[in-house]
Amino acid sequence: MPKAKVKRKSTWVDMTAMCDVAFLLLTFFMLTSNFTKKEPVLVATPTSVSEIKIPETNIMTVLVDKTGKVYFGIDGQDKRRQLIEKMASMYKVNLTPEEMKKYTLLELTGNPMQAMKAFLNLPAESRDLPQNNLGISADTTNNEFKDWVKSAREVNPELRIAIKADEKTPYPVIKKVMKSLQQLDESRYNLITKLEGAPGRE
Repeated sequence: MPKAKVKRKSTWVDMTAMCDVAFLLLTFFMLTSNFTKKEPVLVATPTSVSEIKIPETNIMTVLVDKTGKVYFGIDGQDKRRQLIEKMASMYKVNLTPEEMKKYTLLELTGNPMQAMKAFLNLPAESRDLPQNNLGISADTTNNEFKDWVKSAREVNPELRIAIKADEKTPYPVIKKVMKSLQQLDESRYNLITKLEGAPGRE
């Protein structure tokens, strides 16, 4: 007796609901995630128990690496344009509009104004190399750092200062930075640290 053939039916699954969930999750993570700013040097911040978060906008960032080099930056490309124009005028450095545009794309820079033109004309991939970042001076005799802070404050009076230093940064360098801020009556600032017991979290 011949076997009866069972007709195969194709299986169709409605994935509409699954796609909706995937897009909702993607949108959620995009809106709630904090993207890390690109920094020219890796810094291992010291730990603390403070859970106070640094605001996302109107931030003046001062970064000090473990060798004592000082980096400086503010948020907002339009504000950075005004800042570099002020500093170029103050130090009589002739920067082209293209060079100023390159500066506005940088989150942080670690070069004095006299070296800024040469730095901005380096290939983009070379600007993050340690040897191409000389550090901004915060010494008593040549304190260009104070000019950066003062000019940034004039550009955006709402700026809040955040200091990020490596756990191996020499204390005398940090002391110079804080003393410079005090001389400008900038007595309020945040120290960026890593939450104790949570590696990689700041």
